[in-house]
Amino acid sequence: MKLHVVVEQDEAGYFVAEVPALPGCLSQGKTRDEAIGNVKDAIEGWLEVMEAKQKVDVERMVEVVV
Repeated sequence: MKLHVVVEQDEAGYFVAEVPALPGCLSQGKTRDEAIGNVKDAIEGWLEVMEAKQKVDVERMVEVVV
């Protein structure tokens, strides 16, 4: 799965990584690489929570490439 991640440095010098396609999915780190690694964990957790809320019917699922 490919997702766009926006990484910005905040006023305190930390790097904040946010996934616009997944509302509320973000993380941070002291370095850009650490923030990216942390947001990967956040993405996995976000997907697990969403899947637990509603099971995915693979027969109704389609893949769309834009």
